[in-house]
Amino acid sequence: MKKIAVLTSGGDAPGMNAAVRAVVRKAIYEGLEVAGVYNGYQGLIEGKIERLELGSVGDIIQRGGTMLRSARSAEFRTPEGQKKAMQQLKNNGIDGLVVIGGDGSFRGALELTKLGCPCVCVPATIDNDINGTEFTIGFDTALNTVIDAIDKIRDTATSHERTFIIEVMGRDAGDLALWAGLAGGAETILIPEEKIEIPTIIDRLVSGTDRGKKHSIIIVAEGVMTAAELAEIINKEAGIETRISVLGHIQRGGSPSARDRVIASQYGAKAVEVLKEGKSGVAIGMKNYDVIEYNLKDVFEQSDELDMKMYKLSKELSI
Repeated sequence: MKKIAVLTSGGDAPGMNAAVRAVVRKAIYEGLEVAGVYNGYQGLIEGKIERLELGSVGDIIQRGGTMLRSARSAEFRTPEGQKKAMQQLKNNGIDGLVVIGGDGSFRGALELTKLGCPCVCVPATIDNDINGTEFTIGFDTALNTVIDAIDKIRDTATSHERTFIIEVMGRDAGDLALWAGLAGGAETILIPEEKIEIPTIIDRLVSGTDRGKKHSIIIVAEGVMTAAELAEIINKEAGIETRISVLGHIQRGGSPSARDRVIASQYGAKAVEVLKEGKSGVAIGMKNYDVIEYNLKDVFEQSDELDMKMYKLSKELSI
């Protein structure tokens, strides 16, 4: 192993830059040459590969997004596209690849390992939905962004005595909605992992109003339904007027939290160590606060499981 490359793929997440920095500097520390692949797998296909030095990743640990940029690539999903990507790796003398991203990025790396390129994956997604690791890069920062929004919205909800519905990201996973809802004191949290029960939601709203509650906060993950759809249902079924707030891509941006910077640094450095040891098809993650490595195939064997004890607790505390 003499030369490795690093790319970021899929949706950006705060802390990706910290992970790129760790990969580059750890690789150089270990005596390896390192290259950056720009624009994800599409950039790999197009040969957008440049050598990175220590200074290339200076002053990026505090920046959100990814300096290597990211892009979706329909072409890479085809066998022809994967072969083109593999040829670019060979043309540039790259012996191993670190892929920073989410589920789709991991799948791409798995295909490259089948073609003979040693790959190690670093989980970075605000959804925190990668099986095998307790935390992904970007989750903590996005969580704090959502909590900050909840706190601000609660102020105006109290002032106007209204029910607010806040829509957060989470197409297939409810981690962001659950953690933010519990930390923000939401009265109701709707997540993809649990069947929605409209009568229960309405009962909680009515019960709160009857005991003199002046406002309510409902958190809904986008994978359940939109905030607008839920507002229409509540108004139709209970005659309760609500206000909605869709946080959208504000959740992806911003300077990464200290926690995200630390785990990104740990994951990135570990990825280089694993590659240098000659391993391939490996994912990096965290379990019981220890940085671990595990088989990349395990990521797809089952879905990431939500902490349902936490969900139960959120319901108990929001009576």
